[in-house]
Amino acid sequence: MPIEIKELHIHVVVDASPGQTPIAKQGGGKNAHDGDRDDDKEAIIAECVEQVLQILQNKQER
Repeated sequence: MPIEIKELHIHVVVDASPGQTPIAKQGGGKNAHDGDRDDDKEAIIAECVEQVLQILQNKQER
């Protein structure tokens, strides 16, 4: 008799390593790595926007 899974709940907790401060809680001062973080953030946002637009385009084609 097969089992059908109708819902799957996944809960994930991510903690920073001991001695490290999460990026969101770091001080507001600028340092050499802030530009890298900004570039990474921009790349992530661009990829998300691209994927959302692709999904919307696929829905319109149906």
